[in-house]
Amino acid sequence: MTHSKKIAYCAMLTALSMIFAYIETLIPFSFGIPGIKLGLANLVVLTGLYFMPEGWVFTVLVLKVTLVSFMFGNLSMLIYSMAGGIVSFLVMLAVKKRKGFSIIGVSIAGGVSHNLGQLAVAVFVVESIAPLSYMPVLMIAGAAAGTVIGMVAYRVRRHLKKTYISGEK
Repeated sequence: MTHSKKIAYCAMLTALSMIFAYIETLIPFSFGIPGIKLGLANLVVLTGLYFMPEGWVFTVLVLKVTLVSFMFGNLSMLIYSMAGGIVSFLVMLAVKKRKGFSIIGVSIAGGVSHNLGQLAVAVFVVESIAPLSYMPVLMIAGAAAGTVIGMVAYRVRRHLKKTYISGEK
């Protein structure tokens, strides 16, 4: 694949993940605890792990977090989202490489670890372990969101394998 095609794929997937992130801002989904969200943009990262080189997927993640934070958030959002995204990416990558985990299991690990990454930043920022009191709820929310995103990614992956990867139209 040419360098130009690689850049085009990364740009297209970054734009798609940004669209999903924007759509998520329009959905009134709040439980009164900071950090709980569905993580629609993670669908692109998770699916990308099964079809693209890891470096490309990481590039898409970093671009998406950076651009979305500056478009719809602020520097604080960038720090929390980047920490959660990088931890989630690394955990999903490690779990994916182990035998016995489905894409849903990889997604659940990603959802939970994203929240752990953000909690670690919160503990550091406020210089207190008080944010850890949110951990039980955030772990449940991460597992639930990971399950939903994993189920959607399973269907997307199956469709992509059948339709585009195998050459069928």
